[in-house]
Amino acid sequence: MPEPTVGGVSAGDVPAAEVPVGLAADHFQSYSVVGLLAVVGVLFVAVAFGAGRLLRPVVPTPEKLLTYECGVDPVGEGWAHTQVRYYVYAFLYVIFAVDSIFLFPWATVFADPGYGATTLVEMFVFLGFLAVGLLYAYKKGVLSWT
Repeated sequence: MPEPTVGGVSAGDVPAAEVPVGLAADHFQSYSVVGLLAVVGVLFVAVAFGAGRLLRPVVPTPEKLLTYECGVDPVGEGWAHTQVRYYVYAFLYVIFAVDSIFLFPWATVFADPGYGATTLVEMFVFLGFLAVGLLYAYKKGVLSWT
């Protein structure tokens, strides 16, 4: 049975120290750079927080420990009702913003030869689902600002 070769030279002819380790070493070496940068980043943040804790003045008073919101002293309970419609508008905006992201790749594929009719049908099906969702939201009265 022939001996395994490395670069055309048999492993028995080359001392063990000169045999290349291979791609695994290069692979792990590239990850060691990423790991080293992560450790340096964590140490940088830890040193910054530690320096801030050591250098800041600590004089707790009742006024400093009070909850503060926009210059208004807290009065009453901490429970407040929020209108849901603001969240619904934000949710609808996010839905249509994400859907517009899908329109850009569609426009680039639509220009390629051989994809025109299929891509056009798929996009109208997609836009149809969006229209049904928007119609449903309109029928439920979600889009009326009262």
